Amino acid sequence: MSGGVGPCSDISLPTDEHFEQDKNQTKNSQKKPQQNGKFVTFRQLNVLAIIIIFSSSGMVSLEDFAFVLFSLIYIYFISKIAFPPINSPEPPVFGENNKILNLYVSIGALIGLFLPIAYIFHGIYEGDKEGIKAAAPHVFLLASQVFMEGVTFTDRFSLPIRVFVPVFYNSRRIFTIMEWLRIEISKVDQEYGGNMRRVYIGRGLAVANMVFWCFNLFGFLLPVYLPKAFKIYYSNRKLKD
Repeated sequence: MSGGVGPCSDISLPTDEHFEQDKNQTKNSQKKPQQNGKFVTFRQLNVLAIIIIFSSSGMVSLEDFAFVLFSLIYIYFISKIAFPPINSPEPPVFGENNKILNLYVSIGALIGLFLPIAYIFHGIYEGDKEGIKAAAPHVFLLASQVFMEGVTFTDRFSLPIRVFVPVFYNSRRIFTIMEWLRIEISKVDQEYGGNMRRVYIGRGLAVANMVFWCFNLFGFLLPVYLPKAFKIYYSNRKLKD
């Protein structure tokens, strides 16, 4: 989970190469906006493959498809109406080399994406259709979030738009995780005949994701990252005016 996504991401950080490019661009021309993110990155291709696989398998509901489509339309709308891009480089919100934040987003990627994907593939082997169906919406939306973060980390979108993506998707995914946890708990009531160890693993993953992403939204994105990002954006607008 590295490269191609801006510092506003709740599960990803930009690589050192992006920072070096930003420094060089700033030295060469202070008036020229950043041009990074023109092409689809390797990570975006990976999550796009996840999106396509989950979509074609029938594990994703029409509501989740509609949510992703709406987010794309709404992002474009508010980028034109409310938060137009500023034609000047925007500094990273948390600095260039934040080891704590790197560790934090790595844990988020492990808990939110890699382990649930492994859980789903194991469920295919075990025949746990309910567990697969419960975990799939969260993975699909998180993969869509990573892809959308890559889309917005260009000079065509302002910093508030990059904030909007993780906040918007994180809020939606909390409800899918709640449903995931409910289904895992109800397996015993329905006399689940599969591997009970898998039931405990599923519950643990659902609880871990609930705790992590609730803290991420209410303890990091809204009270910490959002104010800092808006302060940078409006400070740059004042300087431009």
